[in-house]
Amino acid sequence: MAVRRTDLDGGEILPMTICMIGAGGFIGSHLCEKLMHETDHTVLAIDVYSDKIQHLLEPGHPWSGRIEFHRINIKHDSRLEGLIKMADLTINLAAICTPADYNTRPLDTIYSNFIDALPVRYCSENSKRLIHFSTCEVYGKTIGSFLPKDSPLRQDPAFYVLKEDVSPCIFGPIEKQRWSYACAKQLIERIIYAEGAENGLEFTIVRPFNWIGPRMDFIPGVDGPSEGVPRVLACFSNGLLRGEPLKLVDGGQSQRTFLYIKDAIEAVHLMIENPSRANGHIFNVGNPNNEVTVKQLAEMMTEVYSKVSGQPPLEEPTVDISSQEFYGEGYDDSDKRIPDMTIIKERLGWDPKTSLWDLLDYTLTYQHKTYSQAVKQAMSTSIASS
Repeated sequence: MAVRRTDLDGGEILPMTICMIGAGGFIGSHLCEKLMHETDHTVLAIDVYSDKIQHLLEPGHPWSGRIEFHRINIKHDSRLEGLIKMADLTINLAAICTPADYNTRPLDTIYSNFIDALPVRYCSENSKRLIHFSTCEVYGKTIGSFLPKDSPLRQDPAFYVLKEDVSPCIFGPIEKQRWSYACAKQLIERIIYAEGAENGLEFTIVRPFNWIGPRMDFIPGVDGPSEGVPRVLACFSNGLLRGEPLKLVDGGQSQRTFLYIKDAIEAVHLMIENPSRANGHIFNVGNPNNEVTVKQLAEMMTEVYSKVSGQPPLEEPTVDISSQEFYGEGYDDSDKRIPDMTIIKERLGWDPKTSLWDLLDYTLTYQHKTYSQAVKQAMSTSIASS
């Protein structure tokens, strides 16, 4: 007999069918694992790739029959609406979310994250609940970044901590195409909010703050394009695996927070199973305790990877590079991105648990075990063919 599970208000949690768009990616794969291992929910997993969830799709598991993979490009497949109609809840993870693409593929970025947002329309038209993944990028620049560099107000949290219901969304000039992603994501948030106000759409919006862990992004030339530029943690992992200096864009002075993927999935799980507390809300999901500059992150990763791999660090483990050289024309950035966690703590009782040192240890152990031999082989092949 199945164990009776209850939500935060003591109500019974009944099995539901979840349509998960982007289930084969980093976040989706971890969320699918959570739902298979710890719930009775059924997942209709939609993506163009299934590599990261293939282990869940193999026959013979206790959850066999509760996860179905549908290989669908949501821009071109009429089956999407039918799968949303079959589900109780749709989770939309689909996006182009790699900073290098914001400059080099701004139109694809805008179309993918805004114009092609069919799941929102289908959920609204069919009265289906939606959990939509946005981004902390929607905040853009902090108010403090516009103050003089020597202003003491720059150290006042009121000028840099980001609050869902208070902080303005401040983007750079139009010629800085780096903001194409943030702008598209903000617009789709506004559409979702308007659908809720005018048409009764039940929604939750998630703003992730740098979720990291195993299966994140790709390693160029191994399981991604050789010319690809993944996000910062995977970029640094690639450098460490190849024994190359880590590239610090504009000196690595930007400040960020980092959240372990397992902690993040706990938060999403609470949103799924507590609709009365989550519906109609936007949630920051990050860990303000894990705040570092990008340069400090590189130094920590170098130290952790040396321990994990048994290899001594390079004499010069980092190298500075300009944002124009690394990302191309049109790049811009925010100085800080620190989340306020009041709303998610009050509504869902969620707090992150994993320290930055621990999550880097877990992640780099996985990266080394998974990729070190493949990277060596790729480097040997490249040398032999040159």
